[in-house]
Amino acid sequence: MNILVTGGGGFLGSHLARRLLEMGHHVTVLGRRRYPSLPENIIQLQADLRDPKAVSEACREQDSVFHAGALPGIWGTKKDFYQTNVEGTRHVIQGCLRHGVRKLVFTSSPSVIYNQTDMENVNESSPYPSHYLSDYPKTKAMAEQEVIAAKGQQDLLTVSLRPHLIWGPGDPHLVPRIIERARKGQLIRVGEGTNKVDIIYIDNAVEGHIRAWQALEPGSPVAGKCYFLSDGEPVLLWDWINRLLASLGINPVTKSISYGMAKNLGWILEGVYRILGLGGEPRMTRFLAGQLATSQYFDISRARRDFNYEVKVSPEEGMKHLLKSLEVPLEG
Repeated sequence: MNILVTGGGGFLGSHLARRLLEMGHHVTVLGRRRYPSLPENIIQLQADLRDPKAVSEACREQDSVFHAGALPGIWGTKKDFYQTNVEGTRHVIQGCLRHGVRKLVFTSSPSVIYNQTDMENVNESSPYPSHYLSDYPKTKAMAEQEVIAAKGQQDLLTVSLRPHLIWGPGDPHLVPRIIERARKGQLIRVGEGTNKVDIIYIDNAVEGHIRAWQALEPGSPVAGKCYFLSDGEPVLLWDWINRLLASLGINPVTKSISYGMAKNLGWILEGVYRILGLGGEPRMTRFLAGQLATSQYFDISRARRDFNYEVKVSPEEGMKHLLKSLEVPLEG
């Protein structure tokens, strides 16, 4: 099959592209740059998701599209998030409809339903919140709803997947950020340190996307649905972080701040950054405080039931692979 992967140079997108190529498909990636690390027989198209003509042309002669491209982050301008995440997704949908693409797999996020409180073993029936503290989850929720609404238009089949905290060798976001801040002594525990969160190893995230795509057929329960994906075993966030740091010979996180204090600090810093027009992002925001202090783990039984999702790499095995990639000697 001919398959397009948007965000194909990113962590998830590049792994999806390689896996699809290994399966024998003709793979094209769409991204803003060239990615020398991708195999030569993957076609690379350079374009921005905000360019409707380029996105539409990328969808030409494609059988399926994996839309993994997005603008992530906890801070930025509303315009940038909206144009990339909402309008960009709209351009992908329009391209699929214009060129008769059969399947669209959208990478969403559990943050689309995050309501600033503990979310423990929640399922896909949880509603979108009435208010968001960050434009990333807000625009991802808007995009997800557009993907759901597109199901059935001109026989297009869609599914939205919500992987939480993708990690593993080559991760350019989660682990490097933890390590960098810890080495600078800037990592501070928010809350009591007892919050559990779901994470998902990169191979498991790819597996979930592939299985959902394979099951996405007319009449299947997958079409038009949303699904949480994870490693199936929530971790104590701050214990997991400290075990990672210990393996790297970095001092554990010992300083702490209450959730309430972190939220107040985030509110102050957000105001300062907006008023002064400062570059970069605040060290703390209200959204980040909630992410670091509250429990967020999800019921993945629907993914297991509807498209036989299986965890291929356990958290323990995944950590071994990660540490090996970071050139950390393993015991035994």
